[in-house]
Amino acid sequence: MKTDRRRFILLTSMFFVLCTFTFLVLKGPKTLNKYFTYMVGESSAYDSHILIASNNYGLDPHLIKAVIKVESRFDHEAVSPRGAMGLMQLMPGTASDMGVVNPYDPRENIEGGTRYLRMLLDRFDNDLSLALAAYNAGPTNVLRYGCVPPFQETRNFLKRVMKYYEEYQKES
Repeated sequence: MKTDRRRFILLTSMFFVLCTFTFLVLKGPKTLNKYFTYMVGESSAYDSHILIASNNYGLDPHLIKAVIKVESRFDHEAVSPRGAMGLMQLMPGTASDMGVVNPYDPRENIEGGTRYLRMLLDRFDNDLSLALAAYNAGPTNVLRYGCVPPFQETRNFLKRVMKYYEEYQKES
């Protein structure tokens, strides 16, 4: 008797999951991604890519996650008004320089964005504020001003990334 009840519950659960998954697939990948984001947390779909890039370039995964949060809110299809693309909002030239063929592919975008951030840290003697400012405003502007450029957008970007970076560090 208990075995029959367990089978019924298992089959009913499997049917529900299959129907839900089928519905989400038919609605499209964006809906499916939002569903999984809701179910397992905002970035868990990309955590493996973040960890691999983190290991490849010697960066804290919490920093990469914070940049992604600020740049795209974990939307791999994000496009800025200026043409930056994907999770880490790579400009077309930067994506090309970093070897990113498809900037909307989460793995490629995170790899390219992390590589770029590593290059900026190296260029600015591991000064995180300058590297992040360069990530947002371009290295030419950081070099021109010799500090974080006086652009409100860049200063807001820097504050937000550091805020999330600290939050993600506390969570782990």
